[in-house]
Amino acid sequence: MYKELTTSNRILMGPGPSDAHPRVLKAMSTPLIGHLDPEFVTIMDEVKTMVQDTFMTKNHMTFVVSAPGSAGMETCLVNLLEPGDEAIICINGVFGGRMADIAERCGATVHKVEVPWGTAVSPEDIKKALDICKQPKLVALVHAETSTGVLQPLKEISDLVHNAGGLLMVDAVTSYCGMELKVDDWNIDAIYTGTQKNLSAPPGLSPVSFSDKAVKALENRKTKVQSWFLDLSMVKNYWGGAKRAYHHTAPVSSVYALREALRIVLEEGLENRWKRHQEVHQVLKTKLENLGFNYLVEESYRLPNLNAVYLPEGNDEAMIRRKLLDDYNIEVGGGLGAFAGKIWRIGIMGESCTLNHVNMLISALEDMKEFSS
Repeated sequence: MYKELTTSNRILMGPGPSDAHPRVLKAMSTPLIGHLDPEFVTIMDEVKTMVQDTFMTKNHMTFVVSAPGSAGMETCLVNLLEPGDEAIICINGVFGGRMADIAERCGATVHKVEVPWGTAVSPEDIKKALDICKQPKLVALVHAETSTGVLQPLKEISDLVHNAGGLLMVDAVTSYCGMELKVDDWNIDAIYTGTQKNLSAPPGLSPVSFSDKAVKALENRKTKVQSWFLDLSMVKNYWGGAKRAYHHTAPVSSVYALREALRIVLEEGLENRWKRHQEVHQVLKTKLENLGFNYLVEESYRLPNLNAVYLPEGNDEAMIRRKLLDDYNIEVGGGLGAFAGKIWRIGIMGESCTLNHVNMLISALEDMKEFSS
């Protein structure tokens, strides 16, 4: 006989998920209603408006994909690319590489802009790529690279892309609701994110938004979108319009949770939230450096909410990380790819972005006899 489900009460300070607000968990326990119930349609409309507000966009084609952030990535690429298109994909970590893989599966010719992990793509890198691929269908890059803690400047690159006639696609999974992100002001044509990081909702949904220019590109496709489930020409009729067309059964409880998480963000205010993440980061940075940690990323390109750091020499990162989890209930993330076994990725996102979280982590390290600073 299986026992009742119980899990440890973790302090989540890894690359995601982050701690959920009690109000979000309570919203998930709200009784189910049908996914085409008029009350649920009203909730969908509210969620759509709040996603527009938090993306800082007026894009009509803004909605939530019923799957995690990777499905948001795929939604953008499979709808905007078809065989024969050319795309420039910027790779400075795991998720740029994933975008390139999906773009190739769409049948597009992919021109990769690859820079060392832990660094940002420069406007000069984009200019060189545009010398080779003069009229790309789209240029895609990661705003906040979760695998390395790099914050990618976008504004100047956006101007270069649009001057070349291309669409700008952005991965905002780790930046959304945690740092400055202005879809309309920065002229972003396609953007996707996740719910489990700075938004502090459960994983499993992916807010997306498409500019009118991107929608026109979709309408001018010569071939069917390769994915039935992610085909915007059908999904849009479920998330918009006077009469909702059945497309799939939405994850009702997850949408409840997302609505409450967005409400919490808007109550705090986006700019206040950005400021909080920056201020808590500065405290964490000072305390980590006092213990002998060193940052992977140059300060001007460093994410405030995902801190990629080298441990002081002589520490077994995996052992220390496991002891934090087992003895102190604190989760931090290890490195990926070339940085596996070499760095930690410490997240201070959303509800996990508090001075109390910082102090719990630092106190645990100071208390642990196996850790040497």
